[in-house]
Amino acid sequence: MVKKDIIAMLLAGGQGSRLGALTNNKAKPAVTFGGKYKIIDFPMSNCINAGIDTVGVLTQYEPLLLNKHIGIGIPWDLDKKSGGVTVLTPHVKGDLGEWYTGTANAIYQNMSYIESHNPKYVLVLSGDHVYKMDYSKMLDFHEKNNCDVSIAVLDVSYEEAKAFGTVITDENNKIHEFEEKPENPRSTLVSMGIYIFTWAKLKDVLIEDKKIHPDSDFGKHIIPTMLNENMNLYAYKFSNYWRDVGTIESYWNANMDLIKTVPEFNLYEDFWDIFTDSRHQSPSYAASTSNISSSLISEGCEIYGSVHNSVIGIGVVIEEGAVVKDSIIMNDCIIAKDSVIERSIIDSNSFIGSNTKIGIGENVPNKINSKVYYCGITVIGENTVIPPWVNIGKNCVIVGSTSISDYVGNTLESGESILKVKEEASQ
Repeated sequence: MVKKDIIAMLLAGGQGSRLGALTNNKAKPAVTFGGKYKIIDFPMSNCINAGIDTVGVLTQYEPLLLNKHIGIGIPWDLDKKSGGVTVLTPHVKGDLGEWYTGTANAIYQNMSYIESHNPKYVLVLSGDHVYKMDYSKMLDFHEKNNCDVSIAVLDVSYEEAKAFGTVITDENNKIHEFEEKPENPRSTLVSMGIYIFTWAKLKDVLIEDKKIHPDSDFGKHIIPTMLNENMNLYAYKFSNYWRDVGTIESYWNANMDLIKTVPEFNLYEDFWDIFTDSRHQSPSYAASTSNISSSLISEGCEIYGSVHNSVIGIGVVIEEGAVVKDSIIMNDCIIAKDSVIERSIIDSNSFIGSNTKIGIGENVPNKINSKVYYCGITVIGENTVIPPWVNIGKNCVIVGSTSISDYVGNTLESGESILKVKEEASQ
């Protein structure tokens, strides 16, 4: 049933710097997930499955690929004259243009879009989480409790709670306190970045907060203000699968969740489809020389070698004798014969030369960026070429077209990097 009194505003402008090379040229919501999907497909699909057919997608950082993927919304049945999907970018107003400077500021800058649809409620979403959620049930909760704001919350561990906004509620789930990323959390109920606002209340607060905070943010400013003004804020408890895939480790783990014998997150449920802009592809082909186990293989692949416990994107070729294990290979990559790929992420349109080994050696953190590359996963950026007969360690990052002269003794030790794109850009 279509919900006409609510619109969704999907925040998809983040850079996702903790994903390192995977977001060099694209926003985090445009990163491939699960072989053939983009991360943004999950909240977009949740909207259409929940009957919400008016969606504004707010883009900013490297939006080209994301804009192309969304198009006019055909995969999600959002190609409509009334409602549908609209991509909302920062734009010039009067004599000045202004970037989105915070999550709430992005909504403030698009108030005219929201007003044009005259909604009673506004659903605010993040475009970089992987989950299935029926927002219509959250809306029922919002209306039943006469909420000004409903915040979807998840119960996590004490350590995890430090990275999120936490809420303290009474026995009726009414929120009395909110703390943004506390050092010593007093609650393990954390905000999922999913809000339903009664629009009349949110509009007033946005206008007033803009006078004080040019970088207006929901967690830092809007939610605390609403609490201080004694508005009705309630926690909507969610207990199913939800992942923030904002780091290399969490992204890798969430992909690996898909290939468990009984997956925590099931992509194949008929009652809750995940839609995407799928290209027309031939069926995948597994040759007599192939050996595949516990893996997700997308359309259009040709598998001649071995694939174990891995997620393989659209149009990938894995040649005879090559072994891919515990890895994520994105669209249109070629893994040449007799190569061995372990615990690695290889972005789209990359070529791995024959007899190359990736992901070997000791787990040494990356010397350039140990906060991003630390968990033993080597990352190969999109459009990268790796020559044959090289050995590449753990926590390495390689971006660009490399040659054998880039590898001392045909080796890149664990924790080292080759960033050809940055070198070329600085010249």
